[in-house]
Amino acid sequence: MPNNSTTPAAGIHTVAGVTLAREDVQQLLAAHRQPLRFEDCDFEGADLSRLDLRGVEFHRCTIAETSFFGATLTQSRWLRCRGRQADFASADLVDAAFQSSDLNNTTWRRARLASASFNGCKLTGANFEDCSALGLSFVETLLIGAYLRGLSFRKATLQELDFSDADLAGADFREATFAGGSLKDANLKGARFDGADLRLVDLSGVRLVDAGLFKGATISHQQAAVLVTELGLRVL
Repeated sequence: MPNNSTTPAAGIHTVAGVTLAREDVQQLLAAHRQPLRFEDCDFEGADLSRLDLRGVEFHRCTIAETSFFGATLTQSRWLRCRGRQADFASADLVDAAFQSSDLNNTTWRRARLASASFNGCKLTGANFEDCSALGLSFVETLLIGAYLRGLSFRKATLQELDFSDADLAGADFREATFAGGSLKDANLKGARFDGADLRLVDLSGVRLVDAGLFKGATISHQQAAVLVTELGLRVL
């Protein structure tokens, strides 16, 4: 069992500065009724699949290549974690919150992400295939090259989201407001933008065949000029 300490005032049992394997986490879960908080802990490569980790907090932890497959992570909190290639497939992440974390090339396939949030995170290359995502939110997050097919962002305010090279086929952006960010070279096949405000988003790389997707959306004069250049015309 790893060394640990308790924070009675907060009602949380804190484990700090240790490397943990599946067996260690199972022992901690069995020994403590109050929520667990891990600070500066190393879970790299650990198999934490299907564990009940609801309400657990991870602060500045390393979760690179860690498996949370099928785990229960409802209302979990993740702050400044390093988690490249972590596996969250089929996990229950309802009401989970990720803040300032590196989650590049992570897998979220078929995860339950209702009301989950990502703020200031790196999700380059992340796979969100077939997620349950009602109320899922992203703020100031990198989603470069991410798989986001069919996700709904309807009526959302999208603050500084970088969708460059992302797969957004079939995504729903109706009545969404883009507050900065980028759609550069994204796959927008079948996406919907009716009523969306796109004036502050980077549309470079949008092909002429995609321009029809923006019917009913609001764009700037500068963006219109960029789209027209696809026709080989000059705007003076």
